[in-house]
Amino acid sequence: MPIEIKDVLSKKILTEAKGYLDVGFTHSLNPYSGCSFSCRYCYVREMPIQKFKDIPWGEWVDIKTNAAENYRSELLKLRKKNKTVNIFMSTATDPYQPIERKAAITRTILEEMIESPPDFVQIQTRSPLVTRDIDLLVELKEKCGVLVSMTIETDREDIKRIFAPSAPGISMRLKALKEVHEAGIPTQASISPVLPFSPDFPRELDGIADHIWIDTLSIGDGSMGRRSKRLGMPELFREHGLSEWYQEDIHHKVEKYFTKFFERERIRISKPEAFPIKKT
Repeated sequence: MPIEIKDVLSKKILTEAKGYLDVGFTHSLNPYSGCSFSCRYCYVREMPIQKFKDIPWGEWVDIKTNAAENYRSELLKLRKKNKTVNIFMSTATDPYQPIERKAAITRTILEEMIESPPDFVQIQTRSPLVTRDIDLLVELKEKCGVLVSMTIETDREDIKRIFAPSAPGISMRLKALKEVHEAGIPTQASISPVLPFSPDFPRELDGIADHIWIDTLSIGDGSMGRRSKRLGMPELFREHGLSEWYQEDIHHKVEKYFTKFFERERIRISKPEAFPIKKT
């Protein structure tokens, strides 16, 4: 599928945290607009950034070429006001989608963060490409709090192919998370959203994920499940005989199951802020 790639200049790169992020995070940072992973359940499909686009979600990506420069100047202004800066990267794109290999916008931002560190940064991705930047993440960890959160919504490749056919394979993500963890960087496995998984899923995360974050299509799409319904998720689950996994209380059931393998304090439900935002 051809992807329309454009270079753009963004007015700002740090967006004040609101909604579910406004509980520990102060800002979000999106190095790109659009995302070529094109997950079928992605709530951004129902947001204005896509609703007013003529090109379908997954078929366009805007590269914010001045992202690092913006970060530097915006952080300086915040520091002059003695503001705390806790960043979630990213909320509406994947900072390590395929174009990052060439554009390296995320890498240049991390390089700038080493020179002008925030107080905390959480990197949210589903891409093994994050391992390319382990050298920078190790260096950044000495200056601020860092958490690499890998989206692993299931351990079943057959399920991934239904819901996120263009996203990286599960085994590759697990391997990448292990590599990041072994480098001494705090890690999180983001089961977001919960998709059908095998009984051995927790065991596959044991030893490579310091934290588990559980999110669902009903509580994590920013509209209490309405966006997910408009995206046809109930029908997609039903079409594949998976309706038992599309329940409003599925997060509680998953949490209860994971507590058999992980300490309770390492598991949180749809709250990225639940983990300490501090220098580690």
